Amino acid sequence: MVNKIQELRQKVPDSEKVTVNLGFIDLGRVDLMVRDGFYANRADFIRAAVRSLLERQDEAVRHSVARKQLSLGLSHFTKRDLEAARDAGAPLHIQVLGLALIDDDVTPELARASIASVEVLGAFQASPAVKAALSDRTV
Repeated sequence: MVNKIQELRQKVPDSEKVTVNLGFIDLGRVDLMVRDGFYANRADFIRAAVRSLLERQDEAVRHSVARKQLSLGLSHFTKRDLEAARDAGAPLHIQVLGLALIDDDVTPELARASIASVEVLGAFQASPAVKAALSDRTV
């Protein structure tokens, strides 16, 4: 019975780890806010601070997204999508703010034949071979 279980869809992570270097005084101030119960931990504080800054800049971000014609959120590219672009002779210009995901069954040759450029503000997930094949086309 256990052998019949099959993963239907690859789980896509909803976040990515980022390292931040803070000065000792700033770090101490964060720890003070955590100790006094304003935040659960340092990561909670940093997430709240980032969200607050992004909310304050929301209009500027929306204008930039529209001006640069970026896709917002998750852009998922399957083998079938890329084969269709290749066969139509219309290579893709991938421009994403969020997560761009290329399926693991996409070969480096198909990626090169179907993708003209890649600009991702956020995270770009593809096999190491596909990323290497697109390295000269990635901004």
